[in-house]
Amino acid sequence: MKYVGSKRRIIKHILPIILQDREPDQWYVEPFVGGCNSIDKVTGNRIGADINEYLIAMWLALQNGWQPPKTLSFDQYKDIKNNQNFYDSELVGFVGIGCSYAGKWFGGFARGNDSFDNPRNYVDESRRNILKQLPYISDVRFYATSYDKLYIPKNSIVYCDPPYANSTKYGAISSFDHDNFWDWVRYMSRWHTVYVSEYEAPTDFECVWSKEIISSLDLDTGNKRNTEKLFRLR
Repeated sequence: MKYVGSKRRIIKHILPIILQDREPDQWYVEPFVGGCNSIDKVTGNRIGADINEYLIAMWLALQNGWQPPKTLSFDQYKDIKNNQNFYDSELVGFVGIGCSYAGKWFGGFARGNDSFDNPRNYVDESRRNILKQLPYISDVRFYATSYDKLYIPKNSIVYCDPPYANSTKYGAISSFDHDNFWDWVRYMSRWHTVYVSEYEAPTDFECVWSKEIISSLDLDTGNKRNTEKLFRLR
């Protein structure tokens, strides 16, 4: 699923590091599961959580046989955006991300033409991409909750991909307390193996992997180069 901030481009590099010491039946947990572009490449016991209740409602509905729409008009998109409580939560989740520009939460209706100047059906493209993911996440346990309220089984491997500091806000929430988050990671590292994706981290964390990539998260300034990093507590 197209999702702003997705680790789809780097997950093949960081997953071998994250999972290198995983034991049989050990839980793999993502408190910021987003578009499932990382957890769908992991097998075994998995938990995916996100504070966006509409997004989680969509993943749960898909597991139970729900099918996203093939088409959606601009007027329908606007009405769902402005009247979310009047629609099924799973539809709001699909439209808010799957039908929005670059996968940003209600960041504008995705539309345009292909290389042959024919209109593209971004809605159906998103639908088909999500349904392709479904077999790989059919047994993931999904929870709609914030990272700090999520129950994590003892001795889990936890991979966090939180909203980055000093970057464009792209989720269903407009603010994120980064200091509290790092304190939570320190605390959880007592019982779990915790990895965090970010550009920078406090000095008591070590960078175990890094790679420069071209990012388009900041839509106001255009593409720019950033160095993606993976951190662990020292």
